[in-house]
Amino acid sequence: MRNQFLWIGGILFSGLVVLHYFQIIPLAGPIIVGVIYFIGVYNTFQKNHAILKNFPVLGYFRYFFESISPEIQQYFIERNTDGKPFSRNHRALVYRRAKSVNDTHPFGTQLELNNSDYEGLRHSIYARKPHEEFPRIKVGGKDCKQPYEASLLNTSAMSFGSLSKNAIRALNLGAKKGNYYHNTGEGSISPYHLENGGDLVWQIGTGYFGCRTEDGQFDPQKFKEGANRPEVKMIEIKLSQGAKPGHGGVLPGEKNTPEIAKIRGVKPHTTVISPPSHSHFSNAEGLLDFIVELRELSGGKPVGFKLCVGRAEEFVELCESMKKTGIKPDFITVDGAEGGTGAAPLEFSDSVGLPLKPALIFIHKVLQKMELRNDIVIIASGKIISAENIIKIRALGADICNSARGFMFSVGCIQALRCNTNACPTGVATQNEMLQKGLVVSDKAERAYNFHQNTLKATMELLAACGLSSIQEITIDMYLKGDEFVNIQNKYFPDKMAEEFLN
Repeated sequence: MRNQFLWIGGILFSGLVVLHYFQIIPLAGPIIVGVIYFIGVYNTFQKNHAILKNFPVLGYFRYFFESISPEIQQYFIERNTDGKPFSRNHRALVYRRAKSVNDTHPFGTQLELNNSDYEGLRHSIYARKPHEEFPRIKVGGKDCKQPYEASLLNTSAMSFGSLSKNAIRALNLGAKKGNYYHNTGEGSISPYHLENGGDLVWQIGTGYFGCRTEDGQFDPQKFKEGANRPEVKMIEIKLSQGAKPGHGGVLPGEKNTPEIAKIRGVKPHTTVISPPSHSHFSNAEGLLDFIVELRELSGGKPVGFKLCVGRAEEFVELCESMKKTGIKPDFITVDGAEGGTGAAPLEFSDSVGLPLKPALIFIHKVLQKMELRNDIVIIASGKIISAENIIKIRALGADICNSARGFMFSVGCIQALRCNTNACPTGVATQNEMLQKGLVVSDKAERAYNFHQNTLKATMELLAACGLSSIQEITIDMYLKGDEFVNIQNKYFPDKMAEEFLN
């Protein structure tokens, strides 16, 4: 193949040169063919790419189609119900609610309901009128001097660095208008988090960005300065993240601009990988002491921690230490292994940690057993974008829901899967100034607000359809799995087999 290319390409190029010499064809012909020919000659001798060595010109088509494979998959192959991580139907739902346009679905469900995987809400024939006022949940125990009334749905942790400054601006302005909180992510508080005055949850990760010494240790004075800002309503210690539990946060070098590096206290243009664990403590008692320290430094604001459940015995030990010391966090954020991230090793995203639902049940039950549940608010995050998601997560034990990718969709994300490349086409997850211009803050902030409002409105409608008037009435008994219908039939028709009745 290589020899054929060299001979045929050389003859073609030589022929075009001769034709141009006799003024039969313009100069452009031999120039174009010459460039292609010399690229091909180079590829026949290079040693880094086997495809290009064997197919010096045609090999480039392989790399081109590989580069646009996510778009091919999304636009031409994926069906409405099977896109990953979020289906086309669910993305469209967020987009419609963010734009406050018709969010109804035509013709009926596209899911297969007649199997054991189906989970349906047990609606009531005595449905109620939905409440127009959205619920608020108080966060802050007896040791908290500045408790916070949180919305049922809030923006989950996404840092400036992972997201663009315009995305941060839009998310925070939406939070300000909708009176819900905006979690900073572990990248610290940026000027864009403060620009519009939305409520913040300051997340303190293992890198202590925004409150670190030069050698990466926790700096109490810097923390005190940031935590006492009026915009900061709560403090969240990040122990682990669902998408990469046991692995520190990752900021690719191409996204680490001088501005971001200054905010974080690191070197610009370098890939920043946070330590896998905290250096300020190494056991349960140390974590609880850190909670007390942050609570005091922040003037008594609610302090909690975020984790993805791995070793269950470690959480049980932590609860035992709470009982022993009397020190309790004001909240615990439970992140599922299905949670999102801008960048993570595939093995961590696919193979580490417990999914949200079993983790949430476990955390809730342990706190109940230890008689700690009434003192600690549970916040849940992990693929929560719809009213049904919120109802189910509440039913499994959570008090508050956080959504990251839902709010990303609301400000323009199209699930292009470019978050780790600095080439996000919508300007959401990139530091490329040209791409960021496509994200108009005022327009996208309104969409973030609309998504929040319309999703909570749908939640109240769903609640009312079940005959309930308050989120406090939500229980797991509201749900019915497909295979449980057989038990219902046997209960009411014990003289015949349920399967026979159904037939």
